[in-house]
Amino acid sequence: MDAIEALKTRRSIRSFRPDPISEEILRELVDCARLAPSGNNVQPWEFIVVRDSKMRRALADLADHGRFIAEAPACIVVAARETKYYLEDGSAATQNLLVAAHALGLGACWVAGDKKPYAERVLSLLGVPKGYKLVSMVAVGLPAEGQPLRSSKRSLAEVLHWEHF
Repeated sequence: MDAIEALKTRRSIRSFRPDPISEEILRELVDCARLAPSGNNVQPWEFIVVRDSKMRRALADLADHGRFIAEAPACIVVAARETKYYLEDGSAATQNLLVAAHALGLGACWVAGDKKPYAERVLSLLGVPKGYKLVSMVAVGLPAEGQPLRSSKRSLAEVLHWEHF
């Protein structure tokens, strides 16, 4: 799948088959995430791959909109050192991860972390040192049957402006 097709066809997947994801594929996802652009090339990100079902359940119980993390075979947590552009940098890495997952035939969904009341508890649960912020938790797995093929997006004509708003 080429990059344009991956970007245009990626969807948030919240229901997964129980099949495990290989370490090789998980490494590939994180490798793609770490190649994201970052302000001044600071690369403040760290990635924690969570495959343990009890730990995924604990993460899902903390997240207000991420109950499906418990059912995914893996969750990749994106944390970033608290730098000037940690949120932008971590978000770019998360987007790379999402598109890579789709290109590899996997489903994924981003659960917000920054500014959430559970952020510090997630970081503590995972043993992340002080000075880091939770950017996202990404549930990853093979999509369950019946997943949405399309999501409603505003049209190009609605969002594109030339020269001024």
